[in-house]
Amino acid sequence: MTNVDVQLDDRGTGRIAWVRMDNQSRLNAGSLELVDQLKTAFEKLAGDDGLRAVVLTGAGDRAFMAGADLNDLAGLDPDSGRKFITQLHHAAAAIRALPVPVIGRLQGFCFGAGLELAAACDFRVADDTFVMGMPEVKVGLPSVIEAALLPRLIGWGRTREMLLTGVNYDADEALAMHFVEKLVPGSELDNWVEVWLGRILEAGPVAVRAQKALIGQWEELGLAASIQAGIDTFSDAYKTDEPNRMLAPFMKPK
Repeated sequence: MTNVDVQLDDRGTGRIAWVRMDNQSRLNAGSLELVDQLKTAFEKLAGDDGLRAVVLTGAGDRAFMAGADLNDLAGLDPDSGRKFITQLHHAAAAIRALPVPVIGRLQGFCFGAGLELAAACDFRVADDTFVMGMPEVKVGLPSVIEAALLPRLIGWGRTREMLLTGVNYDADEALAMHFVEKLVPGSELDNWVEVWLGRILEAGPVAVRAQKALIGQWEELGLAASIQAGIDTFSDAYKTDEPNRMLAPFMKPK
């Protein structure tokens, strides 16, 4: 059964959402149905003003997502191929557009479409079973859409090696090339997710949303425009009481 399960956890200072992609009989492969459900789930979460963070993961411990479903890829023509890959892009774009941080919780296989969805997360933690790759060239296809994020994450040389050869990388290599920010034993995976969640919840919710939006602008703007956008964002922060309220405990009496 293909399903995207969303579980909300109210932490008092805001909600955390766990989003699990479940197509375990096919290693959580990204079928058209699953991808559409994923897009819908993130678009719905984007409207939750009390949301503080999201954890994206695959069901079970064998795979985050082992790529697009081959049954859907076979037999495509130019028009249906465009529709298929655009739908997958829209799911990744919904992850990137979420106004709060998205943590990628990675285990097992993470190939093709799965790697693109992982790249769309804000940061990633993996366990020692993690294996990643972009094998599309091995089946006569280029790697596209959110594969364009890879040079910013791992550099141009590694991106070219990965996309032009279809080679796989183990967990240690994924950490060394900075695709994942943290590598832990499987028994510690959820503990480290909780460390990040705790740090996000300690921060100002308005500030975190503003910071994520600004980072998104930095990806698109030149240096001068990025700096100006930062000045505007800093000024806008004082339109709420959050800075002065959160600074108050650190202030010394004059």
